[in-house]
Amino acid sequence: MISVDSLAAGPLFGLPLPELWFGLVFTMLATFLFLDGFDFGAGAIFALLETDDERETVLAAIGPFWDGNEVWLVVFGGALFAAFPPAYAGLFSRHYLLMFGILGALILRGLAPEMYEQRHDAAWQRWWGRAFVAGSVLAPFLLGVFAGNWLVGATRSLTLVGLIVGVTLTLLTVVSGAAFLQLKGRAQLPDSVTTYGTAATAGYLLAVVATLGVLGIRLPDGLSALLSPAIVALVMLSIGLAVGYTVALRREQSLRALGAAAAMTYGLVAVVARLMYPAIDPATGTTVRGAIVSTLPLNLMTIGASLLLPLVAVYFVVLYSAFSGPITPEEAY
Repeated sequence: MISVDSLAAGPLFGLPLPELWFGLVFTMLATFLFLDGFDFGAGAIFALLETDDERETVLAAIGPFWDGNEVWLVVFGGALFAAFPPAYAGLFSRHYLLMFGILGALILRGLAPEMYEQRHDAAWQRWWGRAFVAGSVLAPFLLGVFAGNWLVGATRSLTLVGLIVGVTLTLLTVVSGAAFLQLKGRAQLPDSVTTYGTAATAGYLLAVVATLGVLGIRLPDGLSALLSPAIVALVMLSIGLAVGYTVALRREQSLRALGAAAAMTYGLVAVVARLMYPAIDPATGTTVRGAIVSTLPLNLMTIGASLLLPLVAVYFVVLYSAFSGPITPEEAY
């Protein structure tokens, strides 16, 4: 029987809970970057479409999903705060301007489609369409800047590493967005969406190379950290996934392409987590075990997460099942 005394005595079932929560936090971040990532990518591609019907198709494709997908950003922030409060406090206090920028971009991305549909006036829709694109591009870019700064322990908001990681993440969202739009709106969207996806994949690989080059100079361990077997394996896997994505997208195997984009996203976040560990806040040298909360609340959080996260997963299974399949021309945002 589980009692308060037993929960305070040691980790639940003897599990390495600090490491498990470290992995869980980054898994939640990767889930957000993939699920909301294809929404961001669709918003970027929105700027390259020529007709109103094509733009309406993009809005209809992401309409049922984008606000639900943002739940994972809240879950990520909540998990970081609950499990590693010193890291949360340090990161968000150092980069509060970035946080406001990210929130502003997310607000703009959410508000713009609603306003876009309020009036069928060319000037009105052109302005809000541009706002939708701006929010869709700025959100992943600023998130990438934040992640890059977090990894190298930067105390300034704008750094070379952050800017390069921001570009890398933005391109990756376009990769996901092209696959998602091909899956949902193949009949209503031009073949150029496939071209945008393959071009973004090539750009993403180049950006990854640039990111690794800068990290080799910026990280304390330099090239030795990047040449570890785990990092080399993840990078090679990303290259293979990028090739598989391109082939699948050109063959209109949209679900396979989207799966490859998901794996690339989780792989990118895994590289960041692996390079950072055992630190959770490299700027202060705070380690995972040094920042974790005490045993009792950690055990209680673990029990709560084991009960709640499956419910969240079920919700998303129901959501995506209810709106599965290609959209029809009659559907609107």
